[in-house]
Amino acid sequence: MKLTIKDIARLSGVGKSTVSRVLNNEPNVSETTKAQVLAVVEEYNFQPSRSARAMRGIENRVVGIIVTRLDSPSENRVLRGILNALQHDGSEHFIVESRFEPKLVAEHLRFFAQRRVDGVIVFGFSQLQQELLLPYKQKLVVVAQHYPELSSVYYDNYASIRLLMQRLYQQGHRQIAYLGVAVDDHTTGLLRYQAYLDFCSEKQLEPHFALGSLDYHNAYQQAPLVISEQTEAVVCATDSIAIGVNKYLQQQQRRDIQVCGVGNNKLLKFLFPQTLSIEFGLYRAGERALQQLLSLLAQPERIEHFCVACHFPEEITDPNQGES
Repeated sequence: MKLTIKDIARLSGVGKSTVSRVLNNEPNVSETTKAQVLAVVEEYNFQPSRSARAMRGIENRVVGIIVTRLDSPSENRVLRGILNALQHDGSEHFIVESRFEPKLVAEHLRFFAQRRVDGVIVFGFSQLQQELLLPYKQKLVVVAQHYPELSSVYYDNYASIRLLMQRLYQQGHRQIAYLGVAVDDHTTGLLRYQAYLDFCSEKQLEPHFALGSLDYHNAYQQAPLVISEQTEAVVCATDSIAIGVNKYLQQQQRRDIQVCGVGNNKLLKFLFPQTLSIEFGLYRAGERALQQLLSLLAQPERIEHFCVACHFPEEITDPNQGES
């Protein structure tokens, strides 16, 4: 049964304009009414026609983007790369937030399917299973996680910590502590922590570490667990953690410890310019994600995996890579 917006309005007991607002995700629609309309849409698998889209002025390609959180500095840098590439391509976009909840990702994917978006870019996270995304594999690219059966753009998390450890070791540091993220986070947590342990093992260094969450408040509280009178350097899994560690050292009036992070965050460099931080080329990762998506839409069987190399900021050759 092929329905029209008029049919949806009749079945859900609302006006055509209300149905249109729901389908366009516009404000000023109550949650009850929205649920009413979407229930009918899902029951009858209603999809707006291409001609209806054209009447709404969105003839161009439409891409749905699911970020984990809109206040993430690193994701915003990737997002800038995506949006810039979308602008050059002449494509439209929707941006929604998952807040690290797989259930919300599933809801957003259904919404994009109802809106008949041409392609989807999802910012992955450890709790997001590949199986949830597989039904959309022919038009979906994942950022920040490597899924074997999905097109993906991800970061070399292991190498980021290894580069920092190598630099510190070359500078003569031997008492190197680590402040990281719980290992149930596979990328920022497990891979970066493993790189630290492996380097310590190779160079016969005694590891001193603590694992917690991503935020700088937690890092500030955990800093005294790994920092002693002998500590020469602290490697942090992220720049946010580095901010917390720097704050602790500042209050302790310790200026003899080299703090390192990952992300090349501008706020960190402004507050604590002496911090050494690794750059991933996040802006370029966003451009690459859209490039892979367009290739996938042209050739649905073309699954690509791209690992974004990491380096020190002074080694940047692409001016866009340092953008934030």
